Amino acid sequence: MSAPGVIFLMGATATGKTDLAIDIAARFPVEIISVDSALVYRGMDIGTAKPGPEILQAVTHHLIDILDPAAAYSAWDFVQQSRQLALEIGARGHVPLLAGGTMLYYHAFERGLNRLPEADDELRRRLDREARQQGWESMHARLARVDPLSASRIRPTDSQRIQRALEVYEIAGEPLSQLQQRESVGYGGRIAKLILAAHDRAALHRRIERRFLQMLDLGLVDEVSALRARGDLDLSLPSMRCVGYRQVWRYLDGELTRQQMVDQGIAATRQLAKRQLTWLRKQPQERCFDCLSYSKDDIFREVGAAFSRR
Repeated sequence: MSAPGVIFLMGATATGKTDLAIDIAARFPVEIISVDSALVYRGMDIGTAKPGPEILQAVTHHLIDILDPAAAYSAWDFVQQSRQLALEIGARGHVPLLAGGTMLYYHAFERGLNRLPEADDELRRRLDREARQQGWESMHARLARVDPLSASRIRPTDSQRIQRALEVYEIAGEPLSQLQQRESVGYGGRIAKLILAAHDRAALHRRIERRFLQMLDLGLVDEVSALRARGDLDLSLPSMRCVGYRQVWRYLDGELTRQQMVDQGIAATRQLAKRQLTWLRKQPQERCFDCLSYSKDDIFREVGAAFSRR
């Protein structure tokens, strides 16, 4: 089966991707594939701004609520599942609309991704213990000795990526950077990219702050408290390291005051948006729309053009 044409709806956090994707689905025969490393997890609803049950019932979404938060989910998993879904959606006569903010997943879908070792929970716990004893800068120095190329691309404060690079090296016996350079297969179908940009960074920051405060009003602390009470989750897991969740978790542990939790949660979300926007600036800009001032008619024209080219 030939790969169908797909639409990417890309944007930083708080730019309104979810609402726009739903508007597109109301007008065109699309099915939404979530491109979000947090929405895959069940029980993480408020802090991920997950669409509500009524929306999920009314509009077909994929790759939402598919895993328990104790499970690992990788870019490789996303590529395998999303490409298969794209084929199935195309076979139904619909167009796959990939919407979300995990930029690595878009890259992996489009360009391909080499298979890397699966996560090893015991090894990750050991690396976390060593990091608590030595500090992440020391772990980064260790990475520089075994995989200098990866270390040059990873900040000494980026604990998740340092841990993953060390994990891959210990499991595979080869540097992550070497594994990533092996031949990879790109997507075979046409891709139309729509980008929601944020030309007014201060306005986006205000949106981020309002949204985080709204999440707290909706019960984010109670949501994290319930996850924490399970007893099988901790901050070494990718799910609990999601922005917002780790700050609230530390607040519940007594490491942060409520105001510190709020300030750090907002700051971490802004940093996430900054990284997303940096990645998006490297994409083709001919279908780029400001999230605060775009016309839906312009978006719909671009979607209609993508349908005509499929």
